[in-house]
Amino acid sequence: MKALLTGVAGFIGHAVCLRLLERGDTVLGVDNLNDYYDVSLKQARLDSIAAHANAKNFKFVKLDLAEQVATAKLFSDEKPDSVVHLAAQAGVRYSLQNPHAYIKSNIIAFTNVLEACREIQPQHLVFASSSSVYGGNTKLPFSESDNVDKPVSLYAATKKANELMAYTYSHLFGVPMTGLRFFTVYGPWGRPDMSPFLFADAILNNKPIQVFNHGDMMRDFTYIDDIVEGVIRVLDKTATPAQKAISSAPYRLFNIGNNHPEKLMDFIGMLEYAFGKTAQKEFLPMQAGDVKATYADISALEAWVGFKPNTPLKLGVEKFAQWYKDYYKI
Repeated sequence: MKALLTGVAGFIGHAVCLRLLERGDTVLGVDNLNDYYDVSLKQARLDSIAAHANAKNFKFVKLDLAEQVATAKLFSDEKPDSVVHLAAQAGVRYSLQNPHAYIKSNIIAFTNVLEACREIQPQHLVFASSSSVYGGNTKLPFSESDNVDKPVSLYAATKKANELMAYTYSHLFGVPMTGLRFFTVYGPWGRPDMSPFLFADAILNNKPIQVFNHGDMMRDFTYIDDIVEGVIRVLDKTATPAQKAISSAPYRLFNIGNNHPEKLMDFIGMLEYAFGKTAQKEFLPMQAGDVKATYADISALEAWVGFKPNTPLKLGVEKFAQWYKDYYKI
């Protein structure tokens, strides 16, 4: 299979790329290498892909998908069998400071990807959504059938918009599409703007960590290898119309989380244990755009592809901590 993978220098994109190469697929990796966080980490991810035994099957293209003509030409020239769209402007809190980045990357760029798929008709488009779409919902666990029309951040609003846009294009033009709502992904090569990375940096450098809502938070932490397994299995099972859907659109939408929310303070404790140091904690109120708890109902994903994430948090934290110490030579 020839897969076009966007966001290939990102946390999840890098891991998915390695898995696709491992099984012998050809991968066209696309990324704009923006400076939202340390570009050297993105380059290091690309370097690790280049070092893969099957790197001959990988081609990297630096491209901003918001560039309509260039995006259309790339898809037209390459004609991939499948598309995995993971590129996005991530981060809930950053969306309060720089909203235009989210419209450009998550709305305009996604429109360009959908238009390109309309033209080349790939076998399947799998795209990243987010647990953030559930907003302030209090019914747990979160189910794909829940109402999600009250997002509490612009980031969440753009991800919900992506789901609607993809459904529309699937309905109108018959392109099979599947959206995946990721739940708090962590692990080696993770994003520096997310709590595991921020906490690790603070703990090892004797700086206080910021603990929001005074620590009264829960997250469905999902290890990167489980996310990759879910992405690959979904990619390999082309979306078909849901039995009870009112439309014949070949469109599916799934949660992908660990199905086991953990207390934030327990997570911090596991990091402290893994690094052998006690964190200095600065307890703060809830941040705007944040939510108290996330918890994924993954029964639909399990029924569709026969897989459910199962990496215990303690094991995942240990692997992340070891990678962090190795990468930064601590």
